[in-house]
Amino acid sequence: MSISNALQTGVSGLSANSSKTSQISSNIANANTVGFRRTFSDFVTQNTTDTQAGVRAVERAEIDSNGTLLATGRLTDFAISGEGFFVVSRQPNDPIQSNYFLTRAGSFQPDNEGNLVNSAGYYLSGFETDAQGEVGAVDRNSVASLSTVNVGQFQTPGSATNRVDIGANLPAQTTGLATPGDPFVSTMRYVNQLGGSDELSLSWQPTANANEWSMTVTGADGTDFGTASMSFTDSGALAGAPATYTAGTLPIDPATGVATITIANGAVPQTIELNFGAPGTFTGLTQFSGDYTAPDFDGDGAATGSLVRAEMGDGGVLYGLFDNGQRRALFEVPLAQVTSPNLMRSVNGNAYSPTIASGALRLAEAGSTAGTIEGGALESSNVDIAQELTDLIQTQRAYSSNAKIVTTSDEMLDETLRIKR
Repeated sequence: MSISNALQTGVSGLSANSSKTSQISSNIANANTVGFRRTFSDFVTQNTTDTQAGVRAVERAEIDSNGTLLATGRLTDFAISGEGFFVVSRQPNDPIQSNYFLTRAGSFQPDNEGNLVNSAGYYLSGFETDAQGEVGAVDRNSVASLSTVNVGQFQTPGSATNRVDIGANLPAQTTGLATPGDPFVSTMRYVNQLGGSDELSLSWQPTANANEWSMTVTGADGTDFGTASMSFTDSGALAGAPATYTAGTLPIDPATGVATITIANGAVPQTIELNFGAPGTFTGLTQFSGDYTAPDFDGDGAATGSLVRAEMGDGGVLYGLFDNGQRRALFEVPLAQVTSPNLMRSVNGNAYSPTIASGALRLAEAGSTAGTIEGGALESSNVDIAQELTDLIQTQRAYSSNAKIVTTSDEMLDETLRIKR
């Protein structure tokens, strides 16, 4: 090897170690960056014909090495336990497929339109579910079926009340009096056909006959839905249970204790069954001595609800909790996989783009081989500060040694030039 070749070899060593120092610096700077993956330089020998002529640095990344999960308590912080990646886009519902990337940085927050965006400005993508919580037929080999996850534009439609189970205790001592007292009145709320809340008034009037009551149902607007009478058993094992129901203007089934009312609140009237409890049972109305117990109304309707918050559930399903008490699936957040994640291309914002070398994109369900999604947590970087500082010392020594090659070669060339003099 000539002096000139030795000089070039030293220069290649300086360049390679400079590149490695740059990678170490980036790792240390991002030691606390959520979901960051460390990069490093592999040194590869450079040859000219049969002569070793130096070294070059090849940048590599440990994308497939996971960091530690840290609990944050924020519902829209998501961490992946496993090998998958979140799919994110530059803009909400970005139409350009090349603007979709993969990331492990799950620090998402709703923007002013409710779209979940992370600290790097990338929007989370998922499969929107239907009213039954299903995603239907989607393409899991591309981003074509994905849409931006939004938690700000959801309402659950109301479901009209069809049946209400009613439980209450009527005071036995108020019946059989020559001059009956005032009726006991309670207000029942129900859901109308448009998801709104309306009221019915239920009245129980004690009669001059012992253990007998007159029952009336009235609408909030004064509509009289009818009156029926009922009596209670006064002795034996069934004492206090309904004995008979007698329909008057209020249609009631004497065998089941279910009254049916029809409310004209739409082109098709709403029908509600009021279940007061079958004769000989204690599941509905009862009559015991003591105080009047206000009814417990257990209806099947639900008012229209607005989204209160979102939370991550099993299988990567993002659920919405609504102010009407309902909980329903909003999105399935898939986890992306590639065959060789370390060969993906790094892009700005702690994200990656699949390449031909990394393999084709697959969108798997969370909970499969791609891993699981943990809500209220973030993944730390996979940088080991102690290791990086150790590598920095070794790299500095190697750089100094290569610098010595350059200065020595320079001195030898200078000595050669002096021979001529």
